[in-house]
Amino acid sequence: MNPFALLNLQAQMTSLVMDTHAVMTLRLMGMSGAIPARRGENNRMVAEKAPAMAKAYAAASKAAMAGNTPDKIISAAMAPLSRKVRANRKRLMK
Repeated sequence: MNPFALLNLQAQMTSLVMDTHAVMTLRLMGMSGAIPARRGENNRMVAEKAPAMAKAYAAASKAAMAGNTPDKIISAAMAPLSRKVRANRKRLMK
């Protein structure tokens, strides 16, 4: 495996972790009343988990069945999660 592929994977993971941390912080602050929260945000938070994980699992499975390298399989799994988390961060920061 190419060392640059690992570096790219690490950058993707770092971005996902940072966005996830921001979303969790914003949601906790909204639940505590520290910042205004949209109506139904708690339900949305729970309802979006299963579909996002199913998309990640499907993407990883497809990449694995295509014979991709482990870094590409992990990257494929993170892509739908990263899109969802990034969209949540942008929406919650408005």
